[in-house]
Amino acid sequence: MALLDFFNKRNKDPKAEMAFIDHLEDLRWHIIRSVVAVVVGAIIIFIYSDFVVDEILFAPTRNDFVSARWLCSLGQSIGIGDTLCFKQVDAKFLETRMTGQFIASFTLAFIGGFIIAFPYIFWEFWRFVKPALSSKELKKTRGVIFWVSLLFFSGVLFGYYILTPFMVNFYFNYKLSDQIQIMPSFSDYLENLIYTTAGIGILFQMPLLVMILARIGIVTGKFLRKYRRHAIVIILIAAAIITPSTDPFSLTIVTIPLYLLFEASIIIASRINRRQEKEMNEWS
Repeated sequence: MALLDFFNKRNKDPKAEMAFIDHLEDLRWHIIRSVVAVVVGAIIIFIYSDFVVDEILFAPTRNDFVSARWLCSLGQSIGIGDTLCFKQVDAKFLETRMTGQFIASFTLAFIGGFIIAFPYIFWEFWRFVKPALSSKELKKTRGVIFWVSLLFFSGVLFGYYILTPFMVNFYFNYKLSDQIQIMPSFSDYLENLIYTTAGIGILFQMPLLVMILARIGIVTGKFLRKYRRHAIVIILIAAAIITPSTDPFSLTIVTIPLYLLFEASIIIASRINRRQEKEMNEWS
């Protein structure tokens, strides 16, 4: 019944209320258009797959990668020498399955298509939900598409420019013995890259989600502070999901930004709560 009530709210004119099946049809077309957008993005990525693999996918494995050079220059400028400089890495990848590269190319294309089409996908979702919101709720969610997209791409860029080169450099330079040669599969590298870009981008939506929940009164800053320890456990679980190889280094480098986002969410929720209390006092 709750789902039916939501669909009925989407049209504010009682005389023009759509039947339940019509709402499902409307939702189906939103999904179809989103899928088409992903497919179009995937086709573009697939056409330029050679460039994408050589110049984008493998770029974080090189010592001349832009963030590696920036960190090295930063360390030298603040007087700590080459401490932040990445060690030389000869990253080679192996593919033992005959169909490995073929399947990986499609995986890369569709994940790339999803990242490219993300703002449009959310816009389609927002078009479906928007008619069910009141004018007051719409006013409070103004600019939501921009902020969702900004947070998503910030997470993707953070994962690509910071997390990925750090993890590649750490794993390729960590050796138990000189007789052990590190040569992971290309599929393994692609899987880790997907988790540390698209996965981080999705988790970066935390402050916006908390802002929406705070505005509709579901969570408060006091509530988030009270259950901070529980949140840390949830963040660790999320970090473990993002990083398939759950070693302390990977967990730490993913957990830190997620925890900072949680603290930012507390600040956002607290400000919204204070504003709501002020409005209530003025109304009283």
